[in-house]
Amino acid sequence: MASTTVRRELTLRGQVQGVGCRPWIWREATRRGLSGWVQNTPDGVRVSLIGPAQQVDDLVRALWEMPPPARVTHMDDAEVGPDKDLPQAGTPFEIRPSVTGTTAQRPQALWGPDLGVCPSCLAELCNPASRRWRHPFIHCPQCGPRYTLTRTLPFDRAHTSMAGFGLCPACQSEYSTPTDRRYHDQTQCCPQCGPQLQLWDRQGTPQSGDVIADTLARLLSGQIVAVKGVGGFHLCCDARQSDAVARLRALKRRRTQPLAVMVANPASAQQWAHLSGDEVRWLTSAERPIVLVPQNDAAKQHLPGVAPHLAWLGVMLPYTPLHHLLFHEAAGRPEGTAWLDQAHPLTLVMTSGNAAGEPLVISDDEAWQQLAPMADALLMHDRPILARNDDSVMRVRPDGSTCWLRRGRGWAPLPTPLCPAKAGAPRSVLALGAELKTTLCLTQADRHDAVEALVSPHIGNLHGAGTRSAMSELVQNWLVQRHTEPEALACDLHPDFFSTRLAGQLAHERGHDMRHTPATTTQPLPVIPVAHHHAHVAAVLAEHAADARSHEPVLGLALDGHGLGPDGQAWGGELLRVHGAQCERLGHLRPLLLPGGDRAAREPWRVAAAVLHQLDRGGEITARWPHQPHAAMLQSWLQTAPQPATTSMGRLFDAAAALLGLLDVQDHEADAAMRLESLASTAWPHLPPLPAAPGTRLDAPLPATLDWRPLMQDLLAHATQAGPAHAAARFHATLARDLAHWAGAHARAHSLGIVVLSGGCMANRLLDDALTQHLHAQGLEVWRAAHYPCGDGGISLGQAWVAHHTLL
Repeated sequence: MASTTVRRELTLRGQVQGVGCRPWIWREATRRGLSGWVQNTPDGVRVSLIGPAQQVDDLVRALWEMPPPARVTHMDDAEVGPDKDLPQAGTPFEIRPSVTGTTAQRPQALWGPDLGVCPSCLAELCNPASRRWRHPFIHCPQCGPRYTLTRTLPFDRAHTSMAGFGLCPACQSEYSTPTDRRYHDQTQCCPQCGPQLQLWDRQGTPQSGDVIADTLARLLSGQIVAVKGVGGFHLCCDARQSDAVARLRALKRRRTQPLAVMVANPASAQQWAHLSGDEVRWLTSAERPIVLVPQNDAAKQHLPGVAPHLAWLGVMLPYTPLHHLLFHEAAGRPEGTAWLDQAHPLTLVMTSGNAAGEPLVISDDEAWQQLAPMADALLMHDRPILARNDDSVMRVRPDGSTCWLRRGRGWAPLPTPLCPAKAGAPRSVLALGAELKTTLCLTQADRHDAVEALVSPHIGNLHGAGTRSAMSELVQNWLVQRHTEPEALACDLHPDFFSTRLAGQLAHERGHDMRHTPATTTQPLPVIPVAHHHAHVAAVLAEHAADARSHEPVLGLALDGHGLGPDGQAWGGELLRVHGAQCERLGHLRPLLLPGGDRAAREPWRVAAAVLHQLDRGGEITARWPHQPHAAMLQSWLQTAPQPATTSMGRLFDAAAALLGLLDVQDHEADAAMRLESLASTAWPHLPPLPAAPGTRLDAPLPATLDWRPLMQDLLAHATQAGPAHAAARFHATLARDLAHWAGAHARAHSLGIVVLSGGCMANRLLDDALTQHLHAQGLEVWRAAHYPCGDGGISLGQAWVAHHTLL
């Protein structure tokens, strides 16, 4: 018996624009003999299906399993009657022109991610018979830039930075041919009609000849080249030439901060690092992040200037066609793709293209102003970059999950579910993050009354005027592109942060008109200040929003360098009971003195001197730091003058590093802690088991303060007895044991089964892994940041979570 003809209308939401969704649906519908159409809309992708019920049902089920990078998260599905104006059964399925929404219509469609070149495009790139042989802008519906070239949604060529590049007849034919893999490819182009590369010397003279060959020759001769990429510029040099690396560091004023390197493939990375299977999996993913991997002896010998004093090396693989062409050129322009599986010696430093304290450069004018003084040449193209999106940086945990240091290209700004939208509660909140590693978070309610959070790519530290301007510009652009007026704002508790002041400014600028009186007045938007460490814990809860237990009380351990507490003091080693918008401080690290205030954060020897003073060993200060001209004065000052104090775990790491002689002054944020962790890692495998932590009597009061003094006495003793590396490893192991014992006692006393670990100190893999193991051994469940940074890059997400719970 013939199957009944049905008519269904669907709206697909999720990652469905700019990822080949419409051509895939066309092919699958045509294969099943269905009629209807598919089109992009501001809501997502709309599909009309007419045909036998069994084939329609089959296609609807398949939509949930579309090939990556497409991903359906929501689907509206309704049957429609025969009276609706739809195509007749038996007519060809078609792709209809996109529908552009009005400015009053809030888009539900998502920006697409920026992805690396897919294998099919690489095969064309390396095929001399292909008309896209060595084409530096080869892409297809499954790969290439999306977010960074999107001006507005829906995702159509006219709404992107490709709008100025018309299609040649050959590309137009591919675009219009349903069986071609570039059917309806919005970034379609070829060497005849696409963007063009140009190499310029630093004086602004265009260079003739083969651009790729010339660029590689310059790099191999020791020059620095500024390279325009997908979400910004890189500064690039040959990582094997120590003089070139040293010159790049001097020009960028980045004395010891680690640099990332790019190699052709995992086989090439093996010459410099030990890679696990999970690390290879993340390196080769379509998103192509920078992955921190253990560097080997060869890297320490031949790449000494890339990540000095550190055990880990930031490695990434080529993700643009241009990157691949540089390695293809170095390999001798081989035909085919077999060379992509072979080890190649070329190793390039690829560091963010910006001057010190400035945001990532994305425009040609900025490049000439900021990068030309640092580069010998500039490799540029004429496709505009519309949005910054720096490289993502992560490390991989032993269980295969990720710990993010920076979330950007490949992932940002993909959404995460946050909470249900409830009557009377705001449907949109704008959270503005903190001061360092800033991101912003915009929440929106979808048609299903679920609130999603969009967290921006990494913006940077808001100390400089350029980054502040970039932050303000991003806020305005996002609100325009998403057609969103926030109903509330969230920010850090610190009144002097630029992000906090910006929240107040926006609250007045975007306030609501109050029309209940004859004279129209404007009511500022509500601003919700969120304590820094509350936001750290809340960010992890937001990641677990699908788990109902995230709305119940949890125990939070927030460990970082600095954040203002509700009492006006500097916090950073906090034990918190968090329940939605409520946060109770159960305990904290014993306060550390900070002689010189903020200066102590930059000069760890000052914190170390204060530790000696608090250990009643202040007489050792001048002997330990005779080269510091203020050591004697500081020793006297600690005895006579009151000092500011902090409960910061980050400062404790600084003090330990300085006491072991690793450094006196930090070159960059977390410099001391990273060196201490790297030193500890060399002795970690050989560290004997520690004795169990002292027990807590059931009738004894819970320890509100974790006393670091025994830990630091132990550090000093073992530095003398067994050497700095053993002392550093024992410091990490003892600290993890004591933190777990302390947190476990409070978890049991307050009947809390989940411990949330958060804050920048959790980027330390030794502390992260050991602390988690100890907590698991006590039968506690541990939640850690796995999709957003554990440090301040996740603060905006946590602020948004708290704001929504505050306003429910």
